[in-house]
Amino acid sequence: MVAPAQPRICHSNSTTYPRLRMPKADINKAGWEQSDFPILCLGDNAFVRMVRGVVYGRECGTCARPFTVFRWKAGAGGRFKSTVVCQTCAKIKNVCQTCLLDLEYGLPVQVRDTALGRKNEAPSSEVNREYYAQNMDGKVWSSQLEANQSLLDSSRASSAAKDMLKSLARTDPYYKRNRAHLCSFFAKGECNRGNECPYRHELPKENELSHQNIKDRFYGRNDPVAKKILSVHATKQGLEPPEDQSIVADATEASVRTALLNSIPFIPPTAVKSVVHVEKSRCAFINFKERKDTERAAEAWAGGVEVDGTKVNVKWGRSRGAAAGATPSASTSSGSGMATRMVTAAD
Repeated sequence: MVAPAQPRICHSNSTTYPRLRMPKADINKAGWEQSDFPILCLGDNAFVRMVRGVVYGRECGTCARPFTVFRWKAGAGGRFKSTVVCQTCAKIKNVCQTCLLDLEYGLPVQVRDTALGRKNEAPSSEVNREYYAQNMDGKVWSSQLEANQSLLDSSRASSAAKDMLKSLARTDPYYKRNRAHLCSFFAKGECNRGNECPYRHELPKENELSHQNIKDRFYGRNDPVAKKILSVHATKQGLEPPEDQSIVADATEASVRTALLNSIPFIPPTAVKSVVHVEKSRCAFINFKERKDTERAAEAWAGGVEVDGTKVNVKWGRSRGAAAGATPSASTSSGSGMATRMVTAAD
């Protein structure tokens, strides 16, 4: 059945998702997905002939639950493409159901999560994965989440992370990914269809891309495309990875306090209001009671400070509750391994 033309789903924070239809009363089909239109990055052309396949025609590539498959032809000369994950999984990661790229920036999940400092919280075992998907389905239908919202909240991301994603985002369409697949019979020397063969007559190249799978792309782990994008970005920024792969900065709150006392002995420990170590963001915030002590510490740390043998740079930032025009505070980042940031703030 051919569905009528529908507006494309835009790459924006206000991504609109179609409402899923409730599953049938059959207890064996609880959690199975029926939908009227997929979640895709279709580009600028709004006139796409979308074919709705068999309901429950395929199991999701990540959660293994049956869902409704959609097919369409990706332009003149392109191959027929189809959805590979269900809409619940697409909402969890805010990705396209086919290419598994982020709907807002068009980047792999690993690149986006690395820039935002987000860790993968989804379980990997089969039983826990199904239970997790059912809970996410419940959030979609409950009042906790509207139908036109994604389960991924990027509003709290830092401005630096968003700027990085905007600089890496693809603005032009990449037509090569719409090409036909390679002909396996041609690689064996057995294809006799000639020019009528719908597949490409090219020999496959043995590289990391040939071993890529859906789950690694979806969960953002061991993705060769993401590694290449991050490597190119690091080279442009002058942050080439060191040869020593064992370098790591694993500073803790105790080590930050020790470095604080050793580097500024002229400031009494009672002048420090609090030290907050944020492991997920790899940063620490130091709050002083008095403004003058903050300025003296910033002067002493102008050239950086060592934390567990790792050089950490100090910069001014803002306190948590400061307004837009409030007094700035100070922030830092480490130069090797896993970056550590330290921020000093005056209340």
